Amino acid sequence: MDVPEVVTQIRDAITVKRAFGDPYERDGIVLIPVARVGGGGGGGGGEGSEPSQSNGTSTKSGSGFGLGFGLGATPVGAYVIEGGDVRWKPALDVTNIVLRAQTGVIVVLLMLLRGRRS
Repeated sequence: MDVPEVVTQIRDAITVKRAFGDPYERDGIVLIPVARVGGGGGGGGGEGSEPSQSNGTSTKSGSGFGLGFGLGATPVGAYVIEGGDVRWKPALDVTNIVLRAQTGVIVVLLMLLRGRRS
């Protein structure tokens, strides 16, 4: 796979269709799902040889290349269209709520422990 082909695939992966899903219609109500989309990528390369013998000759030749990309999406809510009115319904991210609550409890416990030591 060559670099231009990979870049084209990355460009095609990051589109508005990743953030806004296809609308669903049922009983006169239309839902348009929305997600938070993020991604990142990186690449590298190299070439050369490494002398490995005392006379300076090389037994290892070098070359290389690497490229990677990641894409993630988290649901954030949906637009609800009903009778000409548009409403925003946020998604409930239970995992995020639990993690924030746990972090809060840990901070309070650390503060209490620090207060007892003083």
